[in-house]
Amino acid sequence: MNINAILTLKKLNKHQLKEFLDEKAVLYEQPKFIDTDPVQIPHLFTKKKDIEISGFLTATISWGNRKSILNNAHKLMELLGNSPYDFVMHHTQEDLNNLDGFVHRTFNSLDLTYFITALKAIYTAYGDMEGFFKQYQKETNFKNAIHDFKTEFFSLPHMLRTEKHVSDPHKNSAAKRINMFLRWMIRDAKAGVDLGIWNTLSPAQLSCPLDVHSGNVARSLGILKRKQNDGKALDELDAKLRILDPLDPVKYDYALFGLGVFEKF
Repeated sequence: MNINAILTLKKLNKHQLKEFLDEKAVLYEQPKFIDTDPVQIPHLFTKKKDIEISGFLTATISWGNRKSILNNAHKLMELLGNSPYDFVMHHTQEDLNNLDGFVHRTFNSLDLTYFITALKAIYTAYGDMEGFFKQYQKETNFKNAIHDFKTEFFSLPHMLRTEKHVSDPHKNSAAKRINMFLRWMIRDAKAGVDLGIWNTLSPAQLSCPLDVHSGNVARSLGILKRKQNDGKALDELDAKLRILDPLDPVKYDYALFGLGVFEKF
């Protein structure tokens, strides 16, 4: 898209901007989106707890080169015997030893071993991940619930380095990966991309998985002014997207991401 088109879009009024982004959201929220996106991993499963665990672990390693993310996410599912819930709940020490050597960027087998152990504790205490977030989600967004999740998740003995793999909105993080996971779990599955398996929580409370692509497009459209992709920027973007669609603001993640990646906006 050329600079003249971008300047024209910046002058759109609220109604025109909504029409434009609604159109792009529909265009990119299509099953073909899955072919190049990490959301394909939880789509491999049919049981709720397998979907949750595969989605959470995949979202955790979703940074860097997309090909590498997908390759390592598939490899991770193989290490879990393609039965992530069963592995989490019934693993032996030998099973954990077999994870040795897994690595995605700075996330390694020691981190993975802790994640498996912590997930077992979460499932034992709350039944599933939806159970945790249902209990702790009390606000109009998930910032406090994500903070509470991180606190609970790292309540077992662990290496300090492992904590960096779950972001904390209370430390001004945009928490892109866990917000993406929540989008996968909560948004309606009717378009064939998100899985929509958590029906006790509302998509109106979701926040955009803010990254380089969505942030740059949002700035180009004039709906984000802050330069850093941090928690304050997410608050600013959330406020604008909730005006455009109070019930499903994160559908615009598809529009922003698609414009950035596929249209080089």
